Amino acid sequence: MMMSRGYTRLASSMFTMVSPRFFSTAATRGVLSNDMVKAPAVGLGVRCRSSMAAIVGGDKEQEKKQAVGGGGGSAKDDKEIVSYWGLDPTKVSKEDGSPWKWTCFRPWDTYRADLSIDLKKHHAPVTVLDKMAYWTVKSLRWPTDLFFQRRYGCRAMMLETVAAVPGMVGGMLLHCKSLRRFEHSGGWIKALLEEAENERMHLMTFMEVSDPRWYERALVFAVQGVFFNAYFLGYIISPKFAHRVVGYLEEEAIHSYTEFLKELDNGNIENVPAPPIAIDYWRLPPNSTLRDVVLAVRADEAHHRDVNHFASDIHYQGRQLKEAPAPLGYH
Repeated sequence: MMMSRGYTRLASSMFTMVSPRFFSTAATRGVLSNDMVKAPAVGLGVRCRSSMAAIVGGDKEQEKKQAVGGGGGSAKDDKEIVSYWGLDPTKVSKEDGSPWKWTCFRPWDTYRADLSIDLKKHHAPVTVLDKMAYWTVKSLRWPTDLFFQRRYGCRAMMLETVAAVPGMVGGMLLHCKSLRRFEHSGGWIKALLEEAENERMHLMTFMEVSDPRWYERALVFAVQGVFFNAYFLGYIISPKFAHRVVGYLEEEAIHSYTEFLKELDNGNIENVPAPPIAIDYWRLPPNSTLRDVVLAVRADEAHHRDVNHFASDIHYQGRQLKEAPAPLGYH
């Protein structure tokens, strides 16, 4: 009986000494200091910023808000996240000091589109692979024209869901190659990921002016699944072919946005005010319209055309992409 009480007392004192360490997320030197040994209960009080304390405190605060607001609460309160990691949202402001409201991109990601770029440049297909890439893209245009016809807003959204895939796939494969071979990429990983992000921002912009129908959303699932895997295999087999395909895709994108502009100029499509996200992303004037947005997007596509044809040319010359500096920031 005495031994049982002794074991119980020993286990209790050990648990009291160890519990502050196991129930705390902060790493503190001197866990086994003299003060801690002499007064473990006091040590537990000092180290009360534990995960359990933060969560319990957060739960009590949430209960208090619900009690005051009658159980509903505002939309802002519903979005608050209780966390003890100390990762508070970064407060970003514009140049004029007004708060920055976008989380999908930051002020340092914005730029002014280069509208002076040559839109008529074309890579004439000469080799067998070039001709395969060219006619592959041409064959994809026919069903696209048939499906969307003159609905260029929805056409643009569909185009961007596809156009944002190659940069991500190419950047991912170059990233893995860089890790396998213990070598740099010459900046091409970042350049291709920048292209993918830029194309995605095109999609986010057109989502503000056009609402896709349910079957168009379903079509995106199907097309993206097929195109991602096809481009993935194509890039592994022949990067020069893959980049050439994207170069020709961007040429078709330039043509599509040129037709979009004609419809706007003819009044067949309403030239609505530019979405706020487009004004901030491309640093457009406050009174910009949809036409200004399409001009900026078309210029971006022309830059992507140049980058991918350039990448394909590097491979055609028997060189690696890392041997030529990537055109970073070249939207």
